[in-house]
Amino acid sequence: MSGQELGEGDRIAKVLARAGVCSRRDAEKMIAEGRVAVDGQKLATPAFKVKAGAKITVDGKPVAEPERARLWRYHKPKGFVTTHRDEKGRATVFEQLPKGMPRVISIGRLDYNSEGLLLLTNDGELARKLELPANGWLRRYRARVFGKLTQEDLDGLLRGVTIEGVKYQPIEAKLDRQTGGNAWATIALKEGKNREVRRLMEHIGVKVNRLIRISFGPFHLGQLKEGELDEIPTKVMREQMGIKKGVGWA
Repeated sequence: MSGQELGEGDRIAKVLARAGVCSRRDAEKMIAEGRVAVDGQKLATPAFKVKAGAKITVDGKPVAEPERARLWRYHKPKGFVTTHRDEKGRATVFEQLPKGMPRVISIGRLDYNSEGLLLLTNDGELARKLELPANGWLRRYRARVFGKLTQEDLDGLLRGVTIEGVKYQPIEAKLDRQTGGNAWATIALKEGKNREVRRLMEHIGVKVNRLIRISFGPFHLGQLKEGELDEIPTKVMREQMGIKKGVGWA
């Protein structure tokens, strides 16, 4: 074991995530790129444990002590990506947020052409907790599809399907209405694989032309207008997540 793996405290990747700098996975990548230093020493391993009072920098800039965990609802419009940097140079949701917002990360993602509820937090550990499939939180969407859709088609997804070698878990889906060449359906799933709803709909012979996430676990889009943002009170966040006061992110 190297000297960088010794010592008490939390691992650097966890500390960076807790401070809202990035996710644990992104922290590991940043460390591998030599962008993270503690007390002036560049780190070579994400296993490094940070002691109390240590000075952490990323790209030479100091990392502030983490503030309390906060959570926001954001109504993501179509035409934005949910990453901080986009290799194609497309606009990000983070560029649309009000000035004065702390650095936040998204909990889960919505693709470029999807809209609706996006949860944002300043705490990477909170994001990780909420994203875990083990939590069993349903993500509900309303999908408008082009083509003829029946409830029987949707019921076929209750057993789970495999598409091009990728296994998708069972989902709940309800046909809302068919109007001309388009239909609306409400879909609930737990995993949230990349482009999952679109791929599942194509699998049953229809094509999604609008996709809106309406809820993520106990948090709902409600009457939040496109592009609007509001903070979820700490008490509500704690109650919805079943966290007792003084424990975890409370």
